[in-house]
Amino acid sequence: MKAILVNDDKSLRWDEVPYPTMGDEDVIVKIEAAALNRADLMQREGDYPPPPGCPEWMGLEIAGEIIEMSEGAKAKSNYKIGDKVCALLGGGGYAEYAAVKYDMLMPVPKNCSMVEAAAIPEAFATAYLNLFIEGNIKPGNTLLMNAGASGLASVIIPMAKAFGVRVITTVLTDEIADSIKHLNADRVVVTTKEDISEVLKEELAKGTSVDVAIDCLGGEIMGKCIHYLTHGARWIMIAALAGQKTEIDLKNIYVRNVRIVGSTLRSRTPETKAQILAELVEKVFPKIESGEVKPTIHAVLPIEEAEKAHEILYQGKNVGKVVLTVK
Repeated sequence: MKAILVNDDKSLRWDEVPYPTMGDEDVIVKIEAAALNRADLMQREGDYPPPPGCPEWMGLEIAGEIIEMSEGAKAKSNYKIGDKVCALLGGGGYAEYAAVKYDMLMPVPKNCSMVEAAAIPEAFATAYLNLFIEGNIKPGNTLLMNAGASGLASVIIPMAKAFGVRVITTVLTDEIADSIKHLNADRVVVTTKEDISEVLKEELAKGTSVDVAIDCLGGEIMGKCIHYLTHGARWIMIAALAGQKTEIDLKNIYVRNVRIVGSTLRSRTPETKAQILAELVEKVFPKIESGEVKPTIHAVLPIEEAEKAHEILYQGKNVGKVVLTVK
């Protein structure tokens, strides 16, 4: 079979690799689509290696068809050969086939294409983890989701709204703000025109302060913003694209009982991931099938054009997910 490999100069190639070995509780999925994540770029650069036992090639979320099943998978799940599924992987999705443990599979939601289904596992599991497990967010709370045009924001914002949460998000320009109107954030802050820390200060004064922040940017502005949150708020760091250092008034943190939480999905145990996926199917899939929450697809390219697809993410041009299709 073929997969996308990284050359010594960090360029990509579509080349032959070994067919996956099926474990005692695995199935083999013939991949039809694989979605991109920023973690793929980090892995390509050598900064985010796959967990032990995972293939060396990138790809955290796929959709496809089950073509082989181990006896363990048959005994412990209701899946069968021929089922259309989407799956969360530790790596190895940029390929023609993948071995997947049965509890990392989810059915393709009704009314979703295979391209849309491929955009669900990593992004929706990350959104669910940080909103409901780390964030413990409740209806009526206010969420700050930085980088509103990102693929993850395109999931987190509508998911939060579907569960009765008020959402503030940030973008760089009016044009980007227009492009995310369909996500229905309650307040979109264009940071080239407004200081987000002053906006949060204003929200605090109005009694509508942020209860949960999900931050992939970090940098200097994080330390300025964290002073203006609800008492007991949670600031969840999932990346630091704007810088790894900031300055924080520690007294403000303990007086206001603010919690700073570091969070990645990939580092969780398989058992935790399986539980998150099970809760996704139970609690979020009905909202996907009703149309309340829907993957936002920015671009679809054949897997042979993975280099071009990565460039979209490198340049920050995407509003929503970029997906590769496998013929």
